Amino acid sequence: MHILILGGTGPSGIELIQQALEVNHTVVVYARSPQKLPAHISSSPSVTVVAGDLTDREKLSAAMQGVQAVLSVLGPGPSHPSNTPLAQAYQLIIESMKQQNVKRLIAVGTPSMKDEHDHFSLIMLAMITVVATFVRNAYKDVVAIGQTIRAADPEELVWTIARVPILNDNEDRSVLAGYVGDGKVGTKLARQALAAFVLRELEENQWTLKAPAISSP
Repeated sequence: MHILILGGTGPSGIELIQQALEVNHTVVVYARSPQKLPAHISSSPSVTVVAGDLTDREKLSAAMQGVQAVLSVLGPGPSHPSNTPLAQAYQLIIESMKQQNVKRLIAVGTPSMKDEHDHFSLIMLAMITVVATFVRNAYKDVVAIGQTIRAADPEELVWTIARVPILNDNEDRSVLAGYVGDGKVGTKLARQALAAFVLRELEENQWTLKAPAISSP
């Protein structure tokens, strides 16, 4: 499959690209700082690198030409602006997808994006409260991202939001998927498992128009 990956220069994005190449996808990486990509990725014949900003409608739309899906691991950092720039970027991403007739979006979010299927979890509530208190701007943008994606017309955008807890670099691709407080999903997730889940969902479409919480076992 020919896919566009956003957020590909961070640790989770690099892992996602590597696993996508393992299963013979061809990848377009749209990035503001493509020099951050490892040489073995940027030099791969299966990878096309496009340098551009998330506010550049023309470049973003051009990068989507011919792709079958958009996979996004975009996320805010601790020193994040207050004007929800990533939610604004997602609005532009969705509009560009519509323009290029690309319907499938798999995006990474967090449990701060609440879901009607979630149950009460004291641990998760504490984690979300800490984030909302100490990195307020990032929290606001994450919540706004979820709202932006969910507001899209389901006839035009087939989305999945993989809501992730605390990420680590463990070498483990096994993953649990469910909802907050279901007694199954935990508070840690290996980046390898995140990438494996996203690529499996791309093939199997088990969580379309849903926002599962995922974790390592």
